[in-house]
Amino acid sequence: MEKAAGSVCQVVGPVVQVEMLGPLKMLDMVEIGNQRLVGEVVRLKENRAFVQVYEDTTSIKAGDPIFSQGVPLSLELGPGLIGTIFDGIQRPLDAIREKQGFFVRRGVHVSPLDRSKKWHFVPQKHKGDRVNPGDTLGEVQETQIVSHKIMVPPDFPGGILERIAPPGDYTIEEVIAWIGTKDGLHELRMYQKWPVRKPRPYQERLEATEPLITGQRVIDTLFPVTKGGCVAIPGGFGTGKTVVEHQLAKWSNADIVIFVGCGERGNEMTDVLLNFPRLIDPRTKRPLTERTLFVANTSNMPVAAREASIYTGITMAEYYRDMGYQVALMADSTSRWAEALRELSGRLEEIPLEEGFPSYLPARLAEFYERAGRVRTLGGNQGSITIIASVSPPGGDFSEPVTSHTKRFIRCFWALDKDLAYSRHYPAISWLDSYSEYVNEVSGWWDKTTGEEWLPLRYMMMDLLQKEQRLQQVVKLVGPDVLPDTQKLILEICAMFKNAFLQQSAFDEIDTYSSARKQFLMLKAIVSFYRAAEQLVKQGVGLSEVRASPVYQDILRMKTRYTEDRLDELEKTVADIDKSLKNLEV
Repeated sequence: MEKAAGSVCQVVGPVVQVEMLGPLKMLDMVEIGNQRLVGEVVRLKENRAFVQVYEDTTSIKAGDPIFSQGVPLSLELGPGLIGTIFDGIQRPLDAIREKQGFFVRRGVHVSPLDRSKKWHFVPQKHKGDRVNPGDTLGEVQETQIVSHKIMVPPDFPGGILERIAPPGDYTIEEVIAWIGTKDGLHELRMYQKWPVRKPRPYQERLEATEPLITGQRVIDTLFPVTKGGCVAIPGGFGTGKTVVEHQLAKWSNADIVIFVGCGERGNEMTDVLLNFPRLIDPRTKRPLTERTLFVANTSNMPVAAREASIYTGITMAEYYRDMGYQVALMADSTSRWAEALRELSGRLEEIPLEEGFPSYLPARLAEFYERAGRVRTLGGNQGSITIIASVSPPGGDFSEPVTSHTKRFIRCFWALDKDLAYSRHYPAISWLDSYSEYVNEVSGWWDKTTGEEWLPLRYMMMDLLQKEQRLQQVVKLVGPDVLPDTQKLILEICAMFKNAFLQQSAFDEIDTYSSARKQFLMLKAIVSFYRAAEQLVKQGVGLSEVRASPVYQDILRMKTRYTEDRLDELEKTVADIDKSLKNLEV
């Protein structure tokens, strides 16, 4: 009979106080009571341990036994992750539904990975080879578009490969490699375990210079993020944070997308889970779920599991990064995660700081965002993790603790504006409050891709938007009629830019996604039109005549008129702008 490591002496919501009868370590996983509810040791004090429980603690009573697993909260990492929907502690929700119905009952234990499914293993090493941590032993075709590398675990000592399984079909429990080390012969299987709170090691961090192309013009052109960068999306209720993340998950050029629904409403996660299987990846023409993982921890699930879900997502991201993939992690939202920290901190009677959040909130945020980046892995691959995290400040107040602390650890900030959202301008990313410190890093990529200088065009457009903001203050005071035509032209061009470029419809087949080349040509068209029109206005041509020109109307409609296979026509239109306006000269 299994020996209990302690017994319950006090229950305060999701926090259970335990009187220890055996050895317990910090972060040890434990099981509580006869239902074996899963928990984690978060504090030790004299002969008492404090456990945060990942399930509903109703009916737990004093005297219930505690059983220690002797290891921290760890994930099973192996073939079968892609396309699966997990909860915050990596329980597969589809498997739970098949086992006990649509409601997750307490104490359910289901293997994260299917033990019975066979995978076709193709070895890449040979008997006698020296293998080190992170080396690839072989490959498994996990989906049509993802080749899953079976790697030596990072914490496994190097050794000599004594034997490796021949090509064939194996379950994840079958041994596929035998490695001789100074401690003897060790067996390796297709999966490995890794603690969620411990970052996976790598050789070195590399400079990130390639942008994550999202297909959203306001992001890629004005506020780009690199592969390996960190970005926050703050915004009040109804400003479109979740929709923006959905669009990025659908269209970004990442190899693997991990979507973590942390404390969000169930209907939003339902929308994701129903829509994604129907979506087709524009690059591979395969279902998008063949490169997507889901961690669904909705607002009605236990609060402690919400706190763990972020770590579950980032650990899976590091696993695929180590294979050499470019991974995009969508976390929606870190505010709900911080609220879980606050609730657990209150139950532990820790001293609160601003707005009741624990004093270690900045440290936890730093630990999370620091796990992003572009790296050279232990196996010599180059992979990256891009973190795109939404923040839900109460009342849209960007000075609240989670938003203000998050800004310390990121270099890209997409501020959502409620006025833009209420006026149906989507994506509602404010071009005045947002910023990106990755612009100079990605400019070389844009110049190489487009063959021209992208940065001066972007700077010119941003300068016009700043001027327009100042002119709008004058217009509010004295009206637009007092402005000279050159300043009226700035207002006109900025209105064109907002409507024809920044505003983008997620429901339009053509407009929902814009390639880098199309974005550049659209930006160049607007800037070229402004330069040509400015010369005409200075010569005395009326602004109404410029507005009535056919090329003006063509630019306004270019986002839906020119599909990706008609970009040569758009390029010709851009080249002919000066010629089209020449007949207006005085």
